[in-house]
Amino acid sequence: MGAMGGISEMPQVTEGPGTADSEALATLHRVFGYEAFRGEQEEIIEHVVAGGDALVLMPTGGGKSLCYQIPALVRAGTGVVISPLIALMQDQVDALRALGVRAGFVNSTQDFDERRLVEAEFLAGELDLLYLAPERLRLDTTLDLLSRGKISVFAIDEAHCVSQWGHDFRPDYLALSLLGERWPDVPRIALTATATRATHQEITQRLNLPTARHFVASFDRPNIQYRIVPKADPKKQLLAFLREEHAGDAGIVYCLSRNSVERTAEFLTANGIEAVPYHAGLDARVRAAHQSRFLREEGLVVVATIAFGMGIDKPDVRFVAHLDLPKSIEGYYQETGRAGRDGLASTAWMAYGLNDVIQQRKLIQSGEGDEAFRRRAAAHVDAMLALCETAQCRRGQLLVYFDQAPDAAGCGNCDTCLTPPETWDGTIAAQKALSTVVRLQRERGQKFGAVQIVDILLGKRTGKVIQFDHDQLSVFGIGTDLTETEWRGVIRQLLAQGLLAVEGEYGTLALTEASGTVLRREREVPLRKEPKKPAAARTRSGGSGGGKAKAAAAELPDELLPAFEALRAWRAEQAREQGVPPYIIFNDATLRGIVTLKPASVGDLGTVSGVGEKKLAMYGEGVLTVLASLGGPAPAAGDSQDADWPEPDEEPEPDEWI
Repeated sequence: MGAMGGISEMPQVTEGPGTADSEALATLHRVFGYEAFRGEQEEIIEHVVAGGDALVLMPTGGGKSLCYQIPALVRAGTGVVISPLIALMQDQVDALRALGVRAGFVNSTQDFDERRLVEAEFLAGELDLLYLAPERLRLDTTLDLLSRGKISVFAIDEAHCVSQWGHDFRPDYLALSLLGERWPDVPRIALTATATRATHQEITQRLNLPTARHFVASFDRPNIQYRIVPKADPKKQLLAFLREEHAGDAGIVYCLSRNSVERTAEFLTANGIEAVPYHAGLDARVRAAHQSRFLREEGLVVVATIAFGMGIDKPDVRFVAHLDLPKSIEGYYQETGRAGRDGLASTAWMAYGLNDVIQQRKLIQSGEGDEAFRRRAAAHVDAMLALCETAQCRRGQLLVYFDQAPDAAGCGNCDTCLTPPETWDGTIAAQKALSTVVRLQRERGQKFGAVQIVDILLGKRTGKVIQFDHDQLSVFGIGTDLTETEWRGVIRQLLAQGLLAVEGEYGTLALTEASGTVLRREREVPLRKEPKKPAAARTRSGGSGGGKAKAAAAELPDELLPAFEALRAWRAEQAREQGVPPYIIFNDATLRGIVTLKPASVGDLGTVSGVGEKKLAMYGEGVLTVLASLGGPAPAAGDSQDADWPEPDEEPEPDEWI
């Protein structure tokens, strides 16, 4: 079986044993079908297996789950996983059962008899993993249940939910410190992909993990291509991006407002791309149904607010698109990290413009919280704007933000590396724009937004310009050397550099303390040139049109594409019969490994990364039959799933999503 796919490398951060326990490695090989751990996974696992507490900060898709699943399988007893994701527990359990792991959950979606059955399995020692929502630990009945069973490890997933500064805050997480008090001999592992230093410290404090070892993973996701394009007509830009690069691919589109979510989903559907909305204003059953469809169908697009995505384990999300500016780099990184969890090529695409900057500034001013909170929010937005406006490698800027050294030569897989932007000396343009704001304020006692400033600079005698006699200003028409698009870019970048500010509910422009240094010619203002059109994406080789997923087949030789598509069709049929998402059968990376190896026997198939014993027993003959039907070698005689392989357990039907 091959090396693990999609697991990020992690730098050394703590001292400890050098190699994983042989039982942990054997479990990785036998159950999950991987040959070796990646990065510090083995050190984390060995530390927890030995009884130590751990705080693991690892990016989305970095392989956090194995860090508690394997200790739960190796240590005596049942691993208890605290997860806020009730709607996803069924699929998480289904995925583990498909691997032969005895997993169950207890939550509010079950009736009395279902809960009693799982509780009895736990007490009888018949579960390897038990999933619980944090709310259940407030019930004396749950605490009593846990006290009567044997617990191997406590895993606190999505541990950033303990942070009161985050939008994912869950008050019930604050009570999880009782786990260490009540079960002091059971190791605890807290895991999160949200990476601010403040959140990291808050997790340690609120979960009472003072002696836990901290493991910090690399934040580099080299398979994700980061691209940010100038916003013109964002819905049409999105449509072109999906049609040209991701036809038939599953993906997520993030919008700031519920109305924008609804309109964008309707627009995509009307233009032949199957899309569903997801936001907190929808009926809970509709949200659950749309989430279930996204997990279980291939090629569906979800248009959502940030309410969607936490805990989504779907490995074949080929793109994440943003039509509005995220509030922070942490949020952007976490959201884009939902693409390409299988390690295959994926895209993080965003359309960004002047109105995004103004809108975020207004939200901070009008939002709740004290002045300190506003300063923190403004600092987050400033960092996000710097990422959008950089002329350097975007991946490098992301890594620096998370205190990780980037590649000095650039990543070669972001828009600024693939198509380096031009820069120009925008000092004179900046002086013109700032002078216009000064003239309005000092000569007229007025403040206006960006549209009026640009009209004055261009010498446009609009109704509003004539109404306020702005055509009589000395700055009227001094900016005809630039186009309207270029002036909007200048103002956007002045806002991003802190040389202009946004004030009031109408988003009027005002000077800042730094503006005077430009007006007095004490500093230069370098600016990015506005591209005439969005930079073209790097062409992906391979791929297939006609609505089939392109990126999943990228870089496969043409002669292997029929086998890949045949296996995807077989996988879809298996998933329908079992009522589970297709990736629970095999993910795309494993299918690529199969068609590349061209196995002629069950033994050969067992060497493919991601094919463990249970899946080999359940699906080995089916995969070989599909390959043989395409003209490949017939399955070797006497190498079928006979008495050497255990009979697969009957898979339960998943409960209705709620």
